[in-house]
Amino acid sequence: MRVAYNEQMTELADLLGEMAGLAGTAMERATQSLLQADLTLAEQVIGEHDRITELSTLCEERAFALLALQAPVAGDLRSVVSGIQIVADIDRMGALALHVAKIARRRHPNHVLPEVVNGYFAEMGRIAVSIGAAAKEVLETRDPERAARLREEDEAMDDLHRHLFTVLMDRDWKYGVAAAVDITLLGRFYERFADHAVEVGRRVIFLVTGKLPEEPESTEKVDKLTAYPDL
Repeated sequence: MRVAYNEQMTELADLLGEMAGLAGTAMERATQSLLQADLTLAEQVIGEHDRITELSTLCEERAFALLALQAPVAGDLRSVVSGIQIVADIDRMGALALHVAKIARRRHPNHVLPEVVNGYFAEMGRIAVSIGAAAKEVLETRDPERAARLREEDEAMDDLHRHLFTVLMDRDWKYGVAAAVDITLLGRFYERFADHAVEVGRRVIFLVTGKLPEEPESTEKVDKLTAYPDL
């Protein structure tokens, strides 16, 4: 029975790693579609999102089967429960990349972003891809120290997100309300993508050590946009 349990946990971990990789790739392509007004890339992200959804469902099924059939306790139970929570975070990361791609598609053939904010989103996209890859690495290595360092990249994303609002609130803003709304939503999508990657790291730390790190004190971390309940 123990051999079967270990095999099933390894399979679940592999599926989570695959999900994280797909979410990171989706955000990379979504960012390129946003910056380049590339409809083909946007459609690719949208079309391939079903695979993330399928993996999410499969991971949940495997995790609940482990709970029901193996009756894990102590550290084993912690591993399964952490897996269920990690599935939800990675699924949302994929959904956020999907939202970015949909905005790029909706505005095509026009560019979504005014030139003045292109640099912000190029850097936010870079950080998102980096932190997504780091989350995948943490899932594969279960390194709690590397998991803790995800917070540093998230802080860089938060700084960009806050500074973006100073651009939007400038009295000289001349790009209209629609562009401001798009930029506000997009900034939030990238910021939340990084937040969910940090949550993956927190869950891995809990899985390995049995202690869940404290959440950031900022109220921004628990705020959600009602129009996008899956954030």
